[in-house]
Amino acid sequence: MGTNRRYADAVDRRMNEKALVTIARGAQLQTLTPGELRLNEVPLTVDPKQRRKVKAWVRFGDVPVRVDAVAARWTPDAIGIVFHIDDTEYRCWVWVGAVDEQAP
Repeated sequence: MGTNRRYADAVDRRMNEKALVTIARGAQLQTLTPGELRLNEVPLTVDPKQRRKVKAWVRFGDVPVRVDAVAARWTPDAIGIVFHIDDTEYRCWVWVGAVDEQAP
């Protein structure tokens, strides 16, 4: 018996969402420290509409996961992102290299 290719993406997406919920419940979201951000030394850009969609690597405890997010602010070295898991909103700072811009 074969797999149902028609719904495979939807099933994969649901499984990923369930895994993210479990990971997020089990550990605290990591973010860059003030020393790493250097906000008093480098320019900060804030997007008032927060519409730049990205994929970003974040860590809950020691577990790295890739999430769909929105870039809300950035410096030359870091990006402040906003993302949702289940009904919970998360915000954190990640290094620029941890983010890939999505096509509009």
